Amino acid sequence: MHVDDSGKLHPRHVLTNWTPEDPDYWESQGRKVAMRNLWISMPALLLAFAVWMVWSVVVVNLPNVGFKFDTDQLFWLASMPGLAGATLRIFYSFMVPIFGGRAWTALSTASLLFPAAGIGFAVQDPTTPYAVFLGLALLCGFGGGNFASSMANISFFFPKHKKGMALGLNAGIGNLGVSVVQFVVPIVIASAVFSTLGGEPQTWVKGAETKRMWLQNAGFIWIPFILACSVSAWFGMNDIASAKASFREQAVIFKRKHNWIMCWLYLGTFGSFIGYSAGFALLTKTQFPNVNPLAYAFLGPLVGSVARVIGGFLSDRFGGGRVTFWTFLVMMLAVCGVLYFLGHKGDAMGFNGFLAMFLLLFAGTGVGNASTFQMIPVIFATLKRREGETRHIPEVEAGKEAAKEAAAVLGFSSALAAYGAFFIPRSFGTSISMTGGAQGALYMFLAFYVTCVAATWWWYTRKNAEIKC
Repeated sequence: MHVDDSGKLHPRHVLTNWTPEDPDYWESQGRKVAMRNLWISMPALLLAFAVWMVWSVVVVNLPNVGFKFDTDQLFWLASMPGLAGATLRIFYSFMVPIFGGRAWTALSTASLLFPAAGIGFAVQDPTTPYAVFLGLALLCGFGGGNFASSMANISFFFPKHKKGMALGLNAGIGNLGVSVVQFVVPIVIASAVFSTLGGEPQTWVKGAETKRMWLQNAGFIWIPFILACSVSAWFGMNDIASAKASFREQAVIFKRKHNWIMCWLYLGTFGSFIGYSAGFALLTKTQFPNVNPLAYAFLGPLVGSVARVIGGFLSDRFGGGRVTFWTFLVMMLAVCGVLYFLGHKGDAMGFNGFLAMFLLLFAGTGVGNASTFQMIPVIFATLKRREGETRHIPEVEAGKEAAKEAAAVLGFSSALAAYGAFFIPRSFGTSISMTGGAQGALYMFLAFYVTCVAATWWWYTRKNAEIKC
């Protein structure tokens, strides 16, 4: 326990005089504390994404090990974690100022144990009802919810000119969990990683090809790492006293026009990233049946995750609004490329072109994820500064209020954007069932990106934009 300047007693893990915008404080004390919290946050968020997206790999193998689910049912399983995760993010986005980042990170990470263990047991029995799998897919939404609270928490630790880098790293490493799960799971399900403790293998059948598979390892493999990260968060992270706020105090963001604009833009970037990650393997399997989708599925999320880190640095240097504007144009170009190669999928280069255009699309989503999140603190700092000048509010107090609102917007926008993990796979499934191809869904996405370009230009990048950033 320690005593703050007002004489109030606080636990040791609570930071009572946190002023990262003060250069001297940042260099002498702040940087070390902020980086420690960031280093613990990143692997915890990576695991959250891994558990959230594990169904994108599991569903591809279910029919081959004896589960009699049709294509539409498989797309539902791939999309339900997105629906649950997005809904949970709405609540998670307000949790850090209420409960504190340390306790919430530890508990929310530990909650991933339930879906990880559940999947491990359920896939071992081919008579497991479809409803049980739907329930487990919904529980994987715990991983999706964690992103909102993690990003809100990390935003409090860094000064404004470092937020793009910090949020880019936290989200970039977190997003990497999608690539990790799509790379690691095909490896661990091919061997008895946990020996007899992990259960007996299933027989995987495709045509005349048969092999042994331990599909339960797709869930079990994450359990020891989840336990380690939960303990690390509990003992190694901090709470910030000045970041405390009730839901009512944070709810002011719903009256802010720029909250809703940024929700729309982040839906275009992160919603695209997580939605394509959830549906890419199954889409590839349906459009190119002779291609093994798991050999390539991890590449898109990997490119997007790395691009997110790069996007954070670019946004700090050139401005988030400018980077976002050009990123959406690149994404539009990539969608046009995907459409072209789907129309020529019978050609020798059909799949290679399809994959290349999707990788470009993933890269765009990654850069855009970082640039939009860099914009949010800048926008709300500008709004609060203007409000402070009008109402004669001290600059320090205006800065603290801006940080709280920006953190809430970071979380809430990520909540709405996460619905992309539901709508994009469902859009592919619906388009395929209605027309026989995915082109209808892609044309819809292209039209949406046009609105994102227009919104970014009008409010944030044109000469007389309301808030230049």
